[in-house]
Amino acid sequence: MTAERLLRPLPGLCVLALILGGLEAAVDAGLIRRALLPPPSAIAPVLWDLLATGAVLPPLLATLRLVFAGFFIGSAIGVAAGLAMGWFPPVFRLLEPVVELLRPIPKAALVPALMLFLGIGETMKITSVALAVLFPVLVNTLQGVRGVDRVMLDAARTHGWGRAHTLLHLVLPAALPFILAGMRISLGLALVLAVLAEMLAGQGGLGFLILDMQRSFLVRQMYAWLVILAVLGLGLNALFLFVERRALHWQPALRP
Repeated sequence: MTAERLLRPLPGLCVLALILGGLEAAVDAGLIRRALLPPPSAIAPVLWDLLATGAVLPPLLATLRLVFAGFFIGSAIGVAAGLAMGWFPPVFRLLEPVVELLRPIPKAALVPALMLFLGIGETMKITSVALAVLFPVLVNTLQGVRGVDRVMLDAARTHGWGRAHTLLHLVLPAALPFILAGMRISLGLALVLAVLAEMLAGQGGLGFLILDMQRSFLVRQMYAWLVILAVLGLGLNALFLFVERRALHWQPALRP
């Protein structure tokens, strides 16, 4: 690992330190009410206690299970539907009106309706996350399939490749950068919908705990769980970037 790579996060860390220091000074000076936003020095011991005692693990794992289940289901359906719509014109004409009707709806607005049909259990939460993931992956996959170089398709046809073989060995790899871009966007949406579903209908998980701490006026604990949620989002993005670099190793811009 080169010194350049080690120093790359330094500017961002400095900005974060300045923000935390500014919050600490603002609270101490009375510019921000301590009851509404405790200083970072008051939140840090609560955060450390959650980590040291392992109390963070059960809700964290509950949220991760929900995020990953919905993410993989939504991604699988989105990739399959996007490939079918992009490669087979009759399928596109069949599904395009439904996709364009449902795609603009904020998926958070569907959670109350899903609660009526599916109850407040795991099925509803996973379905909410999967719907949030589905459409960005589908649209990106569709654009990736349509953007495949026609010269490559003509070359595959010249070599006698069938439609199925061309789809799996040429179109899918060519569309992979678009697919992964859609999946990366959807991963953040999956976390948002998972937390929202836990807030509305959860008995565990980070979303439920954040709302429960707020209702109980445990302000420091609430902010500590928010910090954990922020770090979780950062970690999921870093994990996906790691996977993306390995999957797209032929692209120089994504090489580590």
